[in-house]
Amino acid sequence: MPQPATVIVVGAGLAGLACAVHLHRAGVAVRVLEASDGVGGRIRTDLVDGFRLDRGYQVFNTGYPEAARVLDIPALRLRPFTSGVIVFRDGRHERVTLPWRHPRQALSGLFARVGTPVDKAVLAALTTRDLLLPDSLVRRRGGAERTTEEELRHWGASPEVVENLFRPFLAGVVLERELETSGRIFHLFWRSFVRGTIGLPALGMGRIPEQLADRLPPDAVRLETAVGALTPTGVALDGGGEMEASAVVVAADPATAGRLLPGLPVPAMRPVTTFYHAAPASPLCEPTQIVDAEGVITDTIVVTDAAPEYSSDGRALISTSVLGVHGDRDEPRVRDRLARIYGDTSSWEHVATYAIEAALPAMPPPMPLRRPVRLPAEGPGARRYVCGDHRDTGSIQGALVSGRRAARAVLEDLRARPAAAGEGPAARDRAGQA
Repeated sequence: MPQPATVIVVGAGLAGLACAVHLHRAGVAVRVLEASDGVGGRIRTDLVDGFRLDRGYQVFNTGYPEAARVLDIPALRLRPFTSGVIVFRDGRHERVTLPWRHPRQALSGLFARVGTPVDKAVLAALTTRDLLLPDSLVRRRGGAERTTEEELRHWGASPEVVENLFRPFLAGVVLERELETSGRIFHLFWRSFVRGTIGLPALGMGRIPEQLADRLPPDAVRLETAVGALTPTGVALDGGGEMEASAVVVAADPATAGRLLPGLPVPAMRPVTTFYHAAPASPLCEPTQIVDAEGVITDTIVVTDAAPEYSSDGRALISTSVLGVHGDRDEPRVRDRLARIYGDTSSWEHVATYAIEAALPAMPPPMPLRRPVRLPAEGPGARRYVCGDHRDTGSIQGALVSGRRAARAVLEDLRARPAAAGEGPAARDRAGQA
């Protein structure tokens, strides 16, 4: 009885781990090689001065259908946020929430000064459409693809509601304020927000990749093992030596994937910086995200109002994000804005700053929702594949889906008989895009 073929997955982010989990479930021996000292890629949680600090502002959304395929969601012990936001502008706090989730706050949303009465009807129609339509129809593109701003105008949204609600809210989602992200991506994200619950795992976002890694054999993930190049039969390690495999899946960040796979399109990446502060007590006392319509910051939330487990001593932890790459020298400007939003911040302690240069792939139109995960074969050696949110949509959902797609392509090729006439690489590649 032949031994199962070995697959090497380069990168232990969500996509790589999801790919490895699917391959392991199918009985394929898999080895995940990770250059850093832990799993998770862009989603990791650090313990600093008694606080759990996610590396950059991250949230989990139960509206991502792929998560249920590979995660035990109840075991994450999700701590939910309010299904809505508080918009801060000109010294005012305007609350906008989903009325069926928060019926007691329905009137505050109705009378929030973020748009005209017509805008409220537009918002209701847009939300109903994305909530009720089948996923396939939400994904479908009719005619020329628009940017998000063009899509909102097409729906009849006024400049007032775009500036007061959509622009500040979406800045924290797609990490850009110009609303140049594909309108199709906007609808998919909006759908996930209105269908799902957003929150944080009780022990940090890092529990998500850790849970995936726990589904693999104990020796399947090898940390601090950087891959320097792909070889005809596997991979060459930075520290010397080679590893052979029947297939190699590159699940590294886009820049590293482009280096290992010359010719692979590498998307532009959106940067963001997250500042963490500790306060003696919560300045808000509710788990609601505040978005800044004036754009000084992107958004801020009292993390411990949702997940008290993020603090070991009862102090409040506040997470604040700003577009771009910033350092500790920018903290006073951020704190000044937070004082306008929350009130006195003189007793706050600056805990940490996370500047993430490549936080999210840019997704302008035209935006294909599925990029090939199977790469053209180069001779009779190891087959090559690629996955990551840059091959799908820039989200946890996209990363997990691309990992599954890559695993399926690997399994199809490992199990395939010699290709019959008309079943060459092009046909196999089309199957790998599914």
